Amino acid sequence: MNILVGSMNPAKIKAAQDVFPSYSITPKHVLSKVSPQPFSDEETREGAINRALQCATSNPKNVIGIGLEGGVMDVDNQLYLSNWGALVSPNGAIYTASGARIILPQEFAEPLKNGMELGDMMDRYAKKIGVRKKEGAIGIFTGGLISRHEMFAHVVRLLRGQWEYWA
Repeated sequence: MNILVGSMNPAKIKAAQDVFPSYSITPKHVLSKVSPQPFSDEETREGAINRALQCATSNPKNVIGIGLEGGVMDVDNQLYLSNWGALVSPNGAIYTASGARIILPQEFAEPLKNGMELGDMMDRYAKKIGVRKKEGAIGIFTGGLISRHEMFAHVVRLLRGQWEYWA
């Protein structure tokens, strides 16, 4: 069985590799078809589904498509990190799951609402380059206790569990 992951991001690819170690994992550049910075659970989930569907339908024979999308969500005027995943099985069934959430600094709200992406903001905030491809915002804000790859691996585990249970 082959798995196409709808991203070239190393954290997302490694998440799939960790959860499906005996499968062939291939990254594929696809578009989320949502905003560059998804701003709700609904939009973030939609982006994950779009990525998974594009992977699954690009080579529908014996292929699983996985889409992973990071975003932000507003709860009581406070922004939280949001992440969603989708798995599209070879028969076209769609499974979705969400993972950890963590509060973002209040000073992030205005730039994010004005169109800045969280990944760019994290590079500035952490004074690093490529935070989105490494530890992610979750890694910075948990002091390295949870990395972006681990956060997405948790979501991929939820997806795999659903797929195996319902298949």
